[in-house]
Amino acid sequence: MTTPLIEAEAHCDGPCGVYDPASARVAAEAVQSMTNKMLAHSCPDTSDVPAMAAYLNTMSRYAAIKEEEAQKCKKELLVLWTDFFKPQHLEANPDLHTVFWKAAKLCSACKVEVSAVHAQELMDAVEEIHAMFWAVKGRDVPWIRAS
Repeated sequence: MTTPLIEAEAHCDGPCGVYDPASARVAAEAVQSMTNKMLAHSCPDTSDVPAMAAYLNTMSRYAAIKEEEAQKCKKELLVLWTDFFKPQHLEANPDLHTVFWKAAKLCSACKVEVSAVHAQELMDAVEEIHAMFWAVKGRDVPWIRAS
């Protein structure tokens, strides 16, 4: 006895519900938070060795987290761009590729810079992607920040 073939179709690589831009938002918020902490952290007198050691330790931790989260944000955005969005979504979002390309570039900029401007631009780009994503799914999901 042979088992009949079952044909399945999906508009994305995984079952619906797998994709969500929220993880990119959380990572982008961490990038912005660490950037702001770095910009606000004052350098002590360089002759105060214990204070400088503490300062450098804190700054290096902020930088490591900022870079890790920027890379995480980029990964999450690239998954949405390459796995979720399909050619049929371009009609409703003709600037989709430009928005994602700029967002990915902002992730890179936030890794190598300490720029409050770029961190905010990344948040704005992720918010725009959030709106595009949920519009494609026909849902009105509010943009809510954790911080």
